Amino acid sequence: MKLQDLQPALGSTKKAYRKGRGAGSGNGKTAGRGHKGQWARSGGGVRPGFEGGQMPLARRLPKRGFNNIFGTTYAPVNVSALERFENGTEVTTELLLETGVISKALDGVKILGNGELTKSLTVKAAAFSASAKEKIEKAGGKAEVI
Repeated sequence: MKLQDLQPALGSTKKAYRKGRGAGSGNGKTAGRGHKGQWARSGGGVRPGFEGGQMPLARRLPKRGFNNIFGTTYAPVNVSALERFENGTEVTTELLLETGVISKALDGVKILGNGELTKSLTVKAAAFSASAKEKIEKAGGKAEVI
């Protein structure tokens, strides 16, 4: 096979459809836009969400809730999830991401106290619950806030 013999697999490519190129093309004259009206005009049409002057759905529905743009969202990790690491391991956000314990770091990791911990670990996280800190230290580890 030579370079000039290369071609896409059959059926994988399609010829460009050229609108408004004469009556014989099957899409000439109005080029699929019909006769007159807002959609037939150059630059015509309406913005997304416009309902012809009817009150749009986005404005008919009541507003709900509040989104604090200054708030912090932690990725929660239970103490029981730390049991998978070997004794003496330094558990960081990077390690938790690598091992798949968390999928996103968000604004940091918060260690929660659900479950039991038997291994001595040095855990570095953005926040700890009181019970999680207690369990880590009881197992002989250290809880360090970063």
